[in-house]
Amino acid sequence: MALIQSMERQGNFLFRYRGQFPILLFFLAIPFIYSTNYNAISNQAQVYFGYFAIILSIIGFLVRFYTIGTTTKGTSGRNTTSQVATVLNSTGIYSIVRHPLYFGNYLIWLGVAVFTFNSYFVIIMSLLFWLYYERIIFAEEQFLESKFGDKFINWSNIVPAFIPSFLRFTSSKIPFSIISVLRREYASVLSSIIGFVFVEGFRNYFSTKFWVVSSFSFQFLIAAVIIVLILRSLKHYTNLLCEDDRS
Repeated sequence: MALIQSMERQGNFLFRYRGQFPILLFFLAIPFIYSTNYNAISNQAQVYFGYFAIILSIIGFLVRFYTIGTTTKGTSGRNTTSQVATVLNSTGIYSIVRHPLYFGNYLIWLGVAVFTFNSYFVIIMSLLFWLYYERIIFAEEQFLESKFGDKFINWSNIVPAFIPSFLRFTSSKIPFSIISVLRREYASVLSSIIGFVFVEGFRNYFSTKFWVVSSFSFQFLIAAVIIVLILRSLKHYTNLLCEDDRS
């Protein structure tokens, strides 16, 4: 099998299971948290690192929210099981980066990685993310090139794949929809919150031998679970979150 075919095949396989990447990170984080001497990190430094980690993840979600809120049904990157695209979106956030959802994902999980306060884990997570998503991006772009031809090639020649070029921004033709965000993003928000609580719990366990989290983290997690259950029920049992021409 040629290398290009092998990478495309791997990318399509990883594409179907990209939602499991956070689970891999959870298990991988444990030995790094265990090996970190948190007593050597001042409380003030831990607070600063904590805020920085949360800000990174918030920025990642803002990228995802804007992307999802301003794209229509059939846009590349919105599908969940196989490569599907009836529209090549090139305005809005897609005018500055070709894979904004993946860029947002990286910032979200970079925030969780930083929250371990272990620089080695941040590096390892970044390398794994690159290896994992490089193949997904390759397969996705092979599909888009075969479907849209020169239109895709011309767009990809001026828009970077992963690092945004903000000077190229062109306003989206699609109005932002908060309903789309509420319908599609509750699961990813909950998974990242679980990630932060997971890291905090193991940090405390390896430092004090007790698996505990702060009351704020616990209450925030419970509130998030309740909101997710409400949104999931609205999505599956009502039409309140339904929209025309939105996936």
